[in-house]
Amino acid sequence: MDELEFMRGRVYGADHDDPGPRDGRLYVELAGGPLDGLLLDITDRSEAELCGGVGLPTEIGRYGAGGRALYVPRVGRGSVFDWRGDVP
Repeated sequence: MDELEFMRGRVYGADHDDPGPRDGRLYVELAGGPLDGLLLDITDRSEAELCGGVGLPTEIGRYGAGGRALYVPRVGRGSVFDWRGDVP
């Protein structure tokens, strides 16, 4: 199993021992960029909070530790957030 296969279907920020989605939670898929294929739990986030996108801390983006990967909702398909780039 390669790294991409390993990451697909895992939840962003979840413990490695408990990587899968949980019943009763809402998720979107992250597409592209360093977090491609991960699921993001949006259960406790408001629609207003999500409409502008999310900046997710990651060490595997362009800026390394302390950087963020920006993801925005895909037009017409809110269950997928597309990568828009990395910021320091």
